[in-house]
Amino acid sequence: MTDDWEELTITAGGLRLAARGFGPPDAPKVLCMHGWLDNAASFELLAPRLPGLRVVALDLPGHGLSEHREAGNTYAFIDAVATVAAARDALGWEQCILMGHSLGAAIASTLAGAQPTRAQALDDLLHDRQAEPGALRARRVIRLEHPLALRLRDAEFAAGRLASSMTGASIEAARILCRRGLVEVDGGVTWRSDPQVRWQSRVRLVEDQVLAILRAIRCPTLLVRGDRSPFADGPILDGRVAAIADIRVVRLPGGHHVHLEDAPAVAPVVAEFLGPWRAAP
Repeated sequence: MTDDWEELTITAGGLRLAARGFGPPDAPKVLCMHGWLDNAASFELLAPRLPGLRVVALDLPGHGLSEHREAGNTYAFIDAVATVAAARDALGWEQCILMGHSLGAAIASTLAGAQPTRAQALDDLLHDRQAEPGALRARRVIRLEHPLALRLRDAEFAAGRLASSMTGASIEAARILCRRGLVEVDGGVTWRSDPQVRWQSRVRLVEDQVLAILRAIRCPTLLVRGDRSPFADGPILDGRVAAIADIRVVRLPGGHHVHLEDAPAVAPVVAEFLGPWRAAP
């Protein structure tokens, strides 16, 4: 199911971004964004189950096979939005469907709100970004120690660590992410992602800003919620759902990575939602 991917290189925002492409280049376009510390492999089981679409899944800056920012730079959220917009432009796409998981869902939502005429549809797989007052955040992160690269025993050990994290995927899903997310070093493996990605953003949107962005979204929106995700419920997320004018919410059995853990269940929901945009077989 994963053999039909092609590796792509995109220059956007002064960075070389890696991506995986699936489906015919002349089909309706879908741009996919993965979650924090994940990579483009997050969509490798879902995309092949969405025929009639050209799906491009990015490795976000500092993730997967994409280039890292220069030393001393942080990975501010709004900069990621701008880089994704530049990647879409570099692909030559005037309009496209946006699909994101976790951090990627927050990026997709923000881009859809900022440029509503260029988003045909929005498919959020667990949008969970939490707002925080600026002064409180600045006090906590104004001084950041440079994170060290972690050396791990082997790929299976790394997959186990990933599966046991708070948002952990199943061990099978973790192995998929690790295949693209690890590099061999002396004595074991380490994550390909830039250690600086682990720095928390010095500035994060406050809730009023988040809601204003979501109210600006004009395209049809699908939100898929895994019922065992630690981010699946709560008044903050409910308020954000209410802020989007045209939204459908689907709850499925599964965790934070439900789209990767159970792609056969998620794919029909996404395919039905994207039916009006999919090319005929």
